[in-house]
Amino acid sequence: MKKTELALRLFGMIFFSALGWAIGDFVATRSGATDAFTVPYLRPALALSIAGAGLGLLVTPWLTIRPALWTRRKLKQIPARHLFMGTIGLAAGLVISLPLAFSLSFLPTNLRTVLPLMSSVAFGLLGMAIMVMRADDFQFLVGSSFGRGKPRRGDDDVVLLDTSVIIDGRIADISQTGFIERTLLIPRFILDELQYIADSSDSLRRKRGRRGLDILNSLQQDSIVPIHVTDMDVEDIRDADGKLIQLAKNLGCPIITNDYNLNRVAQLQGVRVLNINELANAVKTAVLHGETLKVRIIQEGTEPNQGVGYLDDGTMVVVEDGRKNIDQTLDVTVTKVLQTAQGRMIFAQPHNRYSRK
Repeated sequence: MKKTELALRLFGMIFFSALGWAIGDFVATRSGATDAFTVPYLRPALALSIAGAGLGLLVTPWLTIRPALWTRRKLKQIPARHLFMGTIGLAAGLVISLPLAFSLSFLPTNLRTVLPLMSSVAFGLLGMAIMVMRADDFQFLVGSSFGRGKPRRGDDDVVLLDTSVIIDGRIADISQTGFIERTLLIPRFILDELQYIADSSDSLRRKRGRRGLDILNSLQQDSIVPIHVTDMDVEDIRDADGKLIQLAKNLGCPIITNDYNLNRVAQLQGVRVLNINELANAVKTAVLHGETLKVRIIQEGTEPNQGVGYLDDGTMVVVEDGRKNIDQTLDVTVTKVLQTAQGRMIFAQPHNRYSRK
C-alpha cells in the first residue's frame, strides 16, 4: 500500500506540475510574453509548475486512494444480497428507460441532450431502490417458482457470534438441536481476536482461545445449520464489541453472546441479543419450595456444616447439615430458591430433618 501511495504521489506531482506549466503558459501568453524561455514567460510558468508539483504530491492520495478505500469499506458493509438485487434493479431501470429516452431525443436541442440522461439516471436509481427494499418479496417469488417455500425476513437470515459464546462452547450443542435455524455468521475480526487470545502468553487465556478454535472446528464439521466467515468489517471502530454491534445494526440481525456488558450495550443501541446464559436459566428444571430432590453431596459449603451438590443441569444445591454426608446421595427438601445474575441456587435440608419440623 505504501509503495502504491508513493507511486501515485509521484504521478500526481508530474501531472499537476504539467498542468501548472500549461496554466503558466496561458497566463504568460495572455500577458504578452510571446518568446518562450524568457523571464516574462518563465516566471508564471515555473511558479505555477512548482506549485502544481507540491500540490500534486500532497493531494493525490486524497483524490485516489482515500476515496477508493472509503468505497471499499462501504461496499464490505453492504450485504451481498443487496448488492446483487441492486445491480439487477439498476439494469432493469436502464432497460425500462430506453423507450422514454428515445422519445425525449426528439425534443428541441436544449432539452434532448439533458432529459434522456436524466430519465435514465432516475429510472436506474428507482430500479435499485425497489429491488433492495423488496428483496424478500422477489426472493419469495423466485423461491416459490422452484418450490423453495416461504419467505424470510432480513433479520432471520443470519446471526452473529461473539468471541465469548464461541469460547463458552455451548453454542455447538445448541446448534445440534435445531433450535437455531439461521446461518451462524462469524466476522473475520472475531476470528482475529480469538487467534490473539490463543497466542497469549497467559496460560489460562491461551487455553480459552484454543478451546474457542476447537469449538469452531466442531461447529464447521458437525453443525446442522450453515456457518460462514465474513470479511465484512467496520473500520471506523477499533474494539471488537463495537464492531460487532455496528455490523449487527448494518445487517439488521441479532448477536449471540453470554457477555453481560456486550448484552447491555447492544440493547441500548437497539440491537437484539440472544444470551446463552438466559437460555440456560430458562430451560432449567422448575423447583418449588418443599419439593424433594435426590442430590449427591460432593464438597463442603462456605458456612459450617454445609454440604454442596449439583443437579444434572448444573444448578448448585446447598444442603444444611450436609457436610457429614460428603460422597453420599441424600434425599433433600427444598427450603429456598435464589435467582442470581450468575444463575440459580437452591437451599435445602435433609428430608428426614425437614419432616420432623
